[in-house]
Amino acid sequence: MVRQRTIKEKIDCVGVGLHSGKRIKLEILPAPAGHGITFSRVDLSPHKEIAAHISNVVQTDLATTIGVGKHTVMTVEHLMAAFVGMGIDNARVRVNGPEIPILDGSAAPFVYMISSAGSQNQSRFKKFAAVTKTVSVKSGDKVARLSPGTHFRISCNINFDHPLVNEQQIDLDFSASSFYREISRARTFGFLKDVEALKA
Repeated sequence: MVRQRTIKEKIDCVGVGLHSGKRIKLEILPAPAGHGITFSRVDLSPHKEIAAHISNVVQTDLATTIGVGKHTVMTVEHLMAAFVGMGIDNARVRVNGPEIPILDGSAAPFVYMISSAGSQNQSRFKKFAAVTKTVSVKSGDKVARLSPGTHFRISCNINFDHPLVNEQQIDLDFSASSFYREISRARTFGFLKDVEALKA
């Protein structure tokens, strides 16, 4: 049995939102066992916690946005990746703007923040989802597939008609160390042709 974990102390940073261009303060606080990961817009009144749950995903174009009613938080994917990669189950995230700061475009700065704050085991045990049959989702030429296995293994590839990207592939057995080494520094990238659409 593996126990749930949270961070030991509050951590914070300030950065710019990729889509909004706004200067945003981010705070990550410990949370009790069973709380999960929640996000709160402290610039809105009243403050409302938004659970990081699939039912609260409201948009996935160019970034992942979660929300409840008028309360939304954009670009949560890198921070969520850091929580998963570092084994953090419970935390409260507060931002004073519409999105999580992009920082260097990867999960690595969030991994550094979480490592600096430290983590601690909690009273409850983690819950795990078991994949019992293969499930696939397709969108155009893109496909994501989950299959049963004895452990968490990731295999993915990309193929872009661009000399700086081309075809790339990675296969790894997932752990906190492999996440830090192989995944956390992977950065969001974009093409010049997409800049005008992003600005709009």
